[in-house]
Amino acid sequence: MEKVNISEKFSQFTDYWNPRIIGELNGQQVKAARLKGEFIWHHHEHEDELFLVTKGKLRMEFRDKSVEVGVGEFIIVPRGVEHKPVAEEVVELLLFEPATTLNTGNVENEKTKRNLDKI
Repeated sequence: MEKVNISEKFSQFTDYWNPRIIGELNGQQVKAARLKGEFIWHHHEHEDELFLVTKGKLRMEFRDKSVEVGVGEFIIVPRGVEHKPVAEEVVELLLFEPATTLNTGNVENEKTKRNLDKI
């Protein structure tokens, strides 16, 4: 039982769109990710996702609207809802999601990360 320093975890990597596992509980993973630019449209058939912004401003695109998420705010994307994260500037965030969640959901391409590093 050790505390986790989120800033220290972010200092261990510099790349974008490559989540790292920083904690696990009850079949869920806590992931740290740094984002910049646009991701892809996708959805998760069986998993909800929580995005908690710790730095920057995330824009979560949905087919019918956009939601801005700032520092200290989070958004939950329900399973089955198509979405596309966008970060005009660097965003650091924590993801809370089931361990089975694939970052690209129903889409498999060069951005798909199957085996995440634990830091």
